Amino acid sequence: MNFLAHLYLSGDDEEVLVGNFIGDFVKGSQIDHFPSNIQKGIRLHRSIDFFTDNHDIVLQSKVRLREKFRHYAPVIVDVYYDHFLARDWLKFSKIPLKKYTENFYELMNNYFDIIPKGVIHMLSFMTRDNWLYNYQFIEGIDRALTGMSRRTKFESKMEEASEALKEHYQQFDREFHQFFPELELHVSNFEG
Repeated sequence: MNFLAHLYLSGDDEEVLVGNFIGDFVKGSQIDHFPSNIQKGIRLHRSIDFFTDNHDIVLQSKVRLREKFRHYAPVIVDVYYDHFLARDWLKFSKIPLKKYTENFYELMNNYFDIIPKGVIHMLSFMTRDNWLYNYQFIEGIDRALTGMSRRTKFESKMEEASEALKEHYQQFDREFHQFFPELELHVSNFEG
């Protein structure tokens, strides 16, 4: 899953949310340098990623993209799934998406002294362009994937991925909505 799903699945504990958000930026034993609830969020992030990466429905989504996008297919599927979560946000949360994302950006300002510098750098762009809110629009997904494409070491073709989303929109939509309740159940059983 991508950023929005990780945040949503964090629940109400802000330190778990911070940890879940920074999970990709914390490697190995670096986790020990954080307060216990941030550590719990990092472990939750890893659990979500493991569950997602090994789920049959997610694998179907990846297979559809693998020929063209190769090893970038999993990253693209994560962004697609955030699109469907953002698009259907009010089915999952009572807080409007715009307010939710603004609250998140504001919250993160309180943790700049302990989060990795790479997160701070990324947050400057994320906040400026409100990536999380704009995931609900195909144009927002296109901007996100094109930006990611510019930062990859190898040719990823991610700048073309929004076209693949449009082409197979109903299949990805169906797969997300089949998979996400199972992920929510997995998270509800997570003990950290």
